[in-house]
Amino acid sequence: MEKAIIGRKVGMTQIFDSNGKVVPVTVIEAGPCVVVQKKTVEKDGYDAVQLGFGDVKEKRLTKPELGHLKKAGVPLKKYLKEFRLADISKLNVGDVIKADIFAEGDRVDVTGISKGKGYSGVIKRHNARRTPMSHGGGPIHRHPGSMSANSDPSRVFKGKIGAGQLGNEQVTIQNLDVVKVDASMNLIAVRGAVPGPKGGIVYLKNTVKNVKNG
Repeated sequence: MEKAIIGRKVGMTQIFDSNGKVVPVTVIEAGPCVVVQKKTVEKDGYDAVQLGFGDVKEKRLTKPELGHLKKAGVPLKKYLKEFRLADISKLNVGDVIKADIFAEGDRVDVTGISKGKGYSGVIKRHNARRTPMSHGGGPIHRHPGSMSANSDPSRVFKGKIGAGQLGNEQVTIQNLDVVKVDASMNLIAVRGAVPGPKGGIVYLKNTVKNVKNG
């Protein structure tokens, strides 16, 4: 990837494009982020930068986190994320990255933690079908059904659909258009929805184009 930033989901709204059409967008407070650490091939085996986002009080950090930030000589940040950028030669510890690294028309991939929806049954969680509702079906219409395990192999294979926690997992939405960038307010509006609730932390990085062989 060439550029990336940490942000906070503000919410969804709609704006009008140049043709007067309504565009649904998600507004993201992107940055400002500070470069906390720079990793190189010579020292760490790969090139990457660690960005920090969100001011935080000293008492809210653990001693390792506090020592890490003070060693870098940067303001205290709550969220840290490492990005493997293609070129880190122009970035140094202490540099500030703002929303204007992206421009209108860019394509971005947005990663966040989806909304947690608690314990859910197999129908809502995996879109399974119910059993027949008539002819003596009994009170098992929303049950998961047979586990398909006999004396051999005497176990349930991993990946079998069933009830469990729904949501609260990392999700990445790819190829979203950057519709508008407000550098003065550190806001980026991207077309469509992004994972997570309002106020959730998201990571934006430019979409890497696939190069076909031959």
